[in-house]
Amino acid sequence: MLVVAGPTASGKSALALALARRFGGTVINADAMQCYADLRVLTARPSAADEAAAAHRLYGVRAADEPANAAWWRGAALAEMAAAALPILCGGTGMYLSALFRGIAEIPDPGATARDEARGLLAAHGPEALHARLAAVDPETAQKLQPGDSQRVARAWEVWAGTGRGLAWWQGRPAGQLTGWRTKFLRLEPPREDLRRAIEWRFETMLETGAVEEVRALLAKNLDSALPVMRAHGVPELGRFLRGEIDLAEAARRAMLATFQYTKRQNTWFRHQKLVGDADMHIIHPRITPVTQDLEYLYAELGNFINNGG
Repeated sequence: MLVVAGPTASGKSALALALARRFGGTVINADAMQCYADLRVLTARPSAADEAAAAHRLYGVRAADEPANAAWWRGAALAEMAAAALPILCGGTGMYLSALFRGIAEIPDPGATARDEARGLLAAHGPEALHARLAAVDPETAQKLQPGDSQRVARAWEVWAGTGRGLAWWQGRPAGQLTGWRTKFLRLEPPREDLRRAIEWRFETMLETGAVEEVRALLAKNLDSALPVMRAHGVPELGRFLRGEIDLAEAARRAMLATFQYTKRQNTWFRHQKLVGDADMHIIHPRITPVTQDLEYLYAELGNFINNGG
């Protein structure tokens, strides 16, 4: 199988599509937010034309109120991989790829009481205060989380409250490491300024192609603010615009900044996580511009790498 990974807006989807067309592969989504049907524009899911050009799987398969997680995704991805002649996993969600390669901890269901407690504390006090409480009872998990990451802080609290053990403790006991696959891992890491411009261009394009209307429709469902889909880049910012709290230019600026900051964390994660051996890892430093993110020029280089070893 092939893996095309890297930060948001680095050109992963274009490369995965090009490889799928060249080698007859199936593109399998490995991006947590692109799983949701409600956010095609704002998550830059492959277009209908892209999906017609090559097989795509696990895109837009979850409803907004149906949270995706690494355990669900791993099972779904393994099924799609088994059915594909050449699976091409494409995405930037490191947690999903780690779960696939290393296995995933079998964390017991914390239960409804613990979930309600976590959401209540989050709503009443905010993520930073809940993170401080978590640090007092589960410092090992707390030190791995950003205090403002409401989704993961709440999840960590509910696991501790419902199981009596911290999330980091459970995650230290993964099961089911991936075996039986010959893997080639392509990691994209474009220059920082190229990536910044690509994020700006992409968000401006999203605004021109219905992002505001998409968020308006999502907010009309009155969903729980703790759901992962409500934290997708651009949803909080455009939500504030729709409520009249900030203007559209400011919403766009904040969304672009949040996305760029997230790409820094993605790059750091991929640099420090060794999911395959050095011989099976190829790092690409593409130059991307608003004019094109087409990476087909890499065919010769990637063909040699992919076919190395027979």
